Amino acid sequence: MPELPEVETTRRSLLADVVGARIVAVTVRERRLRRPVAAEFADQLRGRRVAGIDRRGKYLLFELDDGRTLLVHLGMSGSLCLTAPSTIPLRHDHVLIDLDRDRRLVFNDPRRCGLMRVGARDELEELRAVGPDPLAAAPTLDEWKAMTRGRKMPIKSLLMDQRLLGGVGNIYANEALFQAGIRPRRRAGSLTRAELARLAEAVRAVLEHAVALGGSSISDYRDGNGNPGYFQIHHAVYDRDGQPCGQCAAPIKRLVLSGRSTFYCPRCQR
Repeated sequence: MPELPEVETTRRSLLADVVGARIVAVTVRERRLRRPVAAEFADQLRGRRVAGIDRRGKYLLFELDDGRTLLVHLGMSGSLCLTAPSTIPLRHDHVLIDLDRDRRLVFNDPRRCGLMRVGARDELEELRAVGPDPLAAAPTLDEWKAMTRGRKMPIKSLLMDQRLLGGVGNIYANEALFQAGIRPRRRAGSLTRAELARLAEAVRAVLEHAVALGGSSISDYRDGNGNPGYFQIHHAVYDRDGQPCGQCAAPIKRLVLSGRSTFYCPRCQR
């Protein structure tokens, strides 16, 4: 958390208030994020106008009027929310960006696993390791086949490899595999063309559904306006260990793959 749907929901919720606004002040209350916030960070942003907000995988990209980009990664627990400039900062409000529209963009990150940096788009090395976006630039079936060919890794681990597919994390890998009827431990290279076609469609459908419902608010996720998501109500397998499958009533199983809790239906997934 947050994964592609939460990041895309955040992006959309910020468009109206942030695009076109000028940054008038920047306060860095805590520099110790995943990578320390640069000493010149505030100076790089102050006075700049936000020309647009893009997304690449799990990264938010604020395009500035000088051609540079503010890159934001929400990490495990981060959020970007709009408040009034007079709002008293909370304990984990690490970066405050005041806009000329009497709005403040607040980066909150209890675990400090997030990232904020400014640079030219082609200089942001984080983006070089992000694979195709399953919504904005979904791989073709032939590309899926090439991606999985000969790979012995579990298909769930492949789905979560950001170098191969940008944005899919634990929640949506579980849900897409259930919808496609594929067990998470299956070797990626063993999937047939028909199974890959089902999986490609399931990934797209699950992500689109999640975005439409504002993402999943498992713990503290909120969008840019402080609203929770509702896709967690529709989770078919994620975090439902021991509960009956909605399709066949068999108990949902849990196992650990690559250090992550993994959920599946032993009857519906093969």
